[in-house]
Amino acid sequence: MRYFIEVAYNGAAYSGFQIQENAHSVQAEVEKAFGIIHRKPVALTGSSRTDAGVHALQNFFHFDYDDEINPRAVYKINAILPADLVVKNIYSMPQEAHSRFDALSREYKYFIYGEKNPFLHDRAYYFPYTLDIDQLKLAAQVLKEYTDYTSFSKRNTQVKTFNCNISVSEWIEENGCLVYHVKGNRFLRGMVRALTGTMLRVGRGKYSIDDFRKIIEAKDCTQADFSVPPHALFLVNVQYPDGYLHQVESPKFS
Repeated sequence: MRYFIEVAYNGAAYSGFQIQENAHSVQAEVEKAFGIIHRKPVALTGSSRTDAGVHALQNFFHFDYDDEINPRAVYKINAILPADLVVKNIYSMPQEAHSRFDALSREYKYFIYGEKNPFLHDRAYYFPYTLDIDQLKLAAQVLKEYTDYTSFSKRNTQVKTFNCNISVSEWIEENGCLVYHVKGNRFLRGMVRALTGTMLRVGRGKYSIDDFRKIIEAKDCTQADFSVPPHALFLVNVQYPDGYLHQVESPKFS
């Protein structure tokens, strides 16, 4: 039987979402907890990779398992997982379901604040500089005119194409922060941070909109700015078709 696991995590302590040799990852923690509970190893496949230090309000794995999952599994696994990682739901799926390939879109938010705030320092980027918000918003709209984002992908990434379809690209205000909100069918390694960092240069007047277009069209990652830190980036949603997920109902505890 195939199952999906929905997770959320604070990424500060993790080297990333996907399991890596000699590194602390979200996948390794979930696989270990599942193995303790069910006394059988599972191999998880992730829907969306996140880099070291990046958070997720929602992400998914899928895995195959010989037996039916007990509805109490969510409660038991969470009792083992560290405080910065939670399993939100487990879903029973058709055998052909795939957490990565069946996802319609991924949605990210990058949070920035301009006045010192001790309650934001570990989940938003402190950027105390004057920004031209109109230029930022214009740059965000310009991105939607393109599909090839080679300039915003880190090197040494194994992908067949650098094309992405971005449906939402905007700068908004949320919870006292300036937020870059972006939604697309897929994202390249380091792409959202590179988009954010490069647009901040536009907002500060370091680049014009024409300069920004030239960076996109150059298809050269050395021209983009990847320097913004990971702790301000959140994967907020992975979207599947309506009615796609079939939750394994968990018991309620009073």
